[in-house]
Formats: sequence, C-alpha cells, structure tokens
Amino acid sequence: MCRGGLAGSMELYLLPTSRRTTMKKSNKIFAAAAAGALLLTGGATAVANPGTPAAARTATAAVDVNPSAENVVPQNRITVGASSQAVNAALAKCQADKLPFVTVALVDRFGTVQALLRGDNAAEHTIEAAKKKAYSAAAFGAPTSELAKRINGNGPSIADLPGTLFLPGGVPLKVNGVSVAGIGVGGAPDGALDEACAAAGAAVLEAK
Repeated sequence: MCRGGLAGSMELYLLPTSRRTTMKKSNKIFAAAAAGALLLTGGATAVANPGTPAAARTATAAVDVNPSAENVVPQNRITVGASSQAVNAALAKCQADKLPFVTVALVDRFGTVQALLRGDNAAEHTIEAAKKKAYSAAAFGAPTSELAKRINGNGPSIADLPGTLFLPGGVPLKVNGVSVAGIGVGGAPDGALDEACAAAGAAVLEAK
C-alpha cells in the first residue's frame, strides 16, 4: 500500500532502482487510465444532457386557435347567481315538506359542481347522492326518474357508468333544448320527494 507525503517518498527511495522504475510506470499508467475514464464520463454526460439553450431553441410555441365554429364549441353555463337561487329554492321546498335533512347540488353537464347546499342534519351520503343525480340528469338530458326505467334485467346497463346514480331526484337544465346542467336532491325517504324539490329549484330558472 502506498502512503502519501514524506513517508511515502522515503519508502519509494529506499526500494531498489528497478522496483522504483516499475512503480513509477505503474503510477503513470493508472493516472492515464483515470484521466481517460473522466473524459469518457464527461462525454457521455454531455450527450445525455444537452445544454438548456439548445433545448429552449427547439421548444414549440403555444398555438392561438382560430375561434371559428369549425374549431371551437360554445358552452353555456348556469351563472353563479342563478345556481344559488335554484339550490336555495329546492332546499326551501324540502324544508316546507318537513325534509330539512337533504342536500341539493347543481352541476354542469360534465359533473363539475356549480352550487351545493347541505340542509340541517343531512347525512354525508346525501352530498354524493345529490351530485350524482344532478350529473346523471345533465349528462343524459332526462330526469333520473325516467332514466331509472331504462335499467332492465341483470346484465350491464347505464347504471354501471361511473359517477352516475339512477334514482329519482335529478332534473336536467336545458338551454334551447340542449342539456347544460342538472340539479339533484338526495336524502328524502322517497325519491319522488327528492325530485319534487329538484323540480322546484329548476322552476326558478324557467321563470326568470
């Protein structure tokens, strides 16, 4: 084993001349091999990681799409003010019917919640029920009480679709005949009672 410093130099000096020559050659060979390895490693790293400026020059700029009818689909949404009025009217109907423990949800046709109102003592499951009923009605453009009639037999059906719930209580909201949203109520002991409240909420928007 070679040791650095003065002690290492003295040991090398005390060795026979032929032995010292051999060790010096070995050290030179080792140093050359190490340098070569460093060069190879650096080259491989440079190839694997190209410089940032070059990568930046190849980046694609964002495309400004032409807002023509052939490229862009216009989307109608229920405003936040109208959504708030609808869910409040639906809950007021349930409260008047002695059903304060329901949840009302209004979602767009993709299922995104626009407004949600949880009644006093409404259980946790009523939140999901209201959202899923609202989405089912919006997606299919029909009340969930009607959609429930389409489920027949024991095989696969629309009831297997994720995020849907085909129990009465969901009412679609349409603009010029096209479904754009849905309002759903969950928590009443009978789905028909849920749907009556949802219909009361929808009626507020129809009357405006």
